[in-house]
Amino acid sequence: MNQTTAPRRNVFVLALTQLQRTELESIRGAERFAFHGLLSYDRLVRETNHDFDALLDDARTELDAFPGSVDAIVCHWDFPSSVLAPILADERGIASPSLTSVLKCEHKYWSRLEQQASVPEVVPGFAAVDPFEKDVQVDLPFPFWIKPVKAHSSSLGFAIHDEDELTAALEQIRAEITDLGDAFNQALRRVDLPPELVGNGGNTCLAEEIITGIQAAPEGVLARGEFHVHGVVDMHRDEDGTSIERLDYPAGTVPAEVQERMIDVAERFLRHVGYDDGAFNVEFMWDREADKLWLIEVNTRISQSHSELFLLVDGSSNHEVAIDVALGEPPQMPHRQGRYAVAAQCHVIHRGEDAVVRRVPSEEDLEALDRAFPGARATFQVAPGDRLSDLPHQDSYSYTLGHVYLGAGSRQELDDRRRRATELLPFEFDPVPEEDHG
Repeated sequence: MNQTTAPRRNVFVLALTQLQRTELESIRGAERFAFHGLLSYDRLVRETNHDFDALLDDARTELDAFPGSVDAIVCHWDFPSSVLAPILADERGIASPSLTSVLKCEHKYWSRLEQQASVPEVVPGFAAVDPFEKDVQVDLPFPFWIKPVKAHSSSLGFAIHDEDELTAALEQIRAEITDLGDAFNQALRRVDLPPELVGNGGNTCLAEEIITGIQAAPEGVLARGEFHVHGVVDMHRDEDGTSIERLDYPAGTVPAEVQERMIDVAERFLRHVGYDDGAFNVEFMWDREADKLWLIEVNTRISQSHSELFLLVDGSSNHEVAIDVALGEPPQMPHRQGRYAVAAQCHVIHRGEDAVVRRVPSEEDLEALDRAFPGARATFQVAPGDRLSDLPHQDSYSYTLGHVYLGAGSRQELDDRRRRATELLPFEFDPVPEEDHG
């Protein structure tokens, strides 16, 4: 049977969005696949209070009801999707990392313990914190970060400079941490935990030393024991250093030798925890003055924030290697075959007070963006009528309204295009009604 008449292979994507479907259909050989959503975006991403066991049962029901073969299960989202995927794949004999290896990366405190055992030279000072203790003591000097061991993006993450800030942060954490933490505990019960995690489950926090420097992330795959990185992405923080405001690809702010050190650390850690048959991206910070490398976190998937960047520069999105690995095939990714030499994802951020969205960029605005910068794409996380403080998975310092993806022939041209693109995408806001305050 030749390729044109061979049945298409069924690839299930947890919380599949229209943008992801468009990106998936752009990969080489996309006609060989049929892409199917598995559970909805609203349930897995927009909702913030999950019942993990119920989600797992509903996903099994959807897969069992499918009349064809289930050939691959792919995940591009954080928990709960990131942990549902290896369980569902293992039950169907589909290539996937082990659940234990995924949780060793996903649980921030457990991950730090494993990093300390395998790559101690890049681990900042850290400590587990029970936010529900009557008198919380943190065994770190001020200032430090505190965050749940499992959270979306920077949600419930706080920079702590004194006892008053710690008290205020813990009050908010206690009110919200169980939304995700209880579901994470349901997942943790499925594996054998080390003694250090007894009492440090899903509703625990991680406190850690504040590190500074230039941020970058290698992304790649471990497949059947073979380790490969297909790109390194720059992660530019805002002036306050609290939020990522731009991603550039390929990385240019970190020397090649430092990138190689990042890649070496990533490989040593992932092999240490037994991670295989999966994609990854690992975030690092490099202190240029001290030539000191720090590991921030390990993500057990490709970054969908990188997908358009790889498409613009390399000619295919990173969805391609994620599918290859899930199908048990050798991962292949084109290199520098795209339209542009460099690309960026720019976060459209609102740093003012809480507000209600009155207007988002129109279709005419998007058409103007495409005419000005062919291949550019914009996505939005807000709609008219949305209140910014109600948006899910935002950090504690600003509101992300959307993203713009741009390519260019040089970094200087990319910077110029980035500034001009934001001018082409107008947002308007109204103040929060007086009766809604408080």
